[in-house]
Amino acid sequence: MHKVAVIGDRGSVLAFRAIGVDVYTPVGDDEIRRTVDRLAKQDYGVIYMTEAYAARIPETIDQYKTRPIPAIVFIPSAQGSLGIGMQTISDNVEKAVGMDIF
Repeated sequence: MHKVAVIGDRGSVLAFRAIGVDVYTPVGDDEIRRTVDRLAKQDYGVIYMTEAYAARIPETIDQYKTRPIPAIVFIPSAQGSLGIGMQTISDNVEKAVGMDIF
């Protein structure tokens, strides 16, 4: 069974610890990249990441888009949504059905 992690700023992700999710709060861009790469090499099937953090490391995120595991799922931060998560869903649906249905 794969593990689940969440990566983001402390205020946005700390509550996930209460439901048993492994929480990571890296600070700098390099530390965010290293955290994603480390979790991908371990037994993590899903990595939730705040949109704000994902926006800081787009080239790292791109490396995992075509891999089935881990699935990286974008979530809004405590400051709100940047629309990245919804755009990713829209892009995937358009790729699957051949048109934008949103």
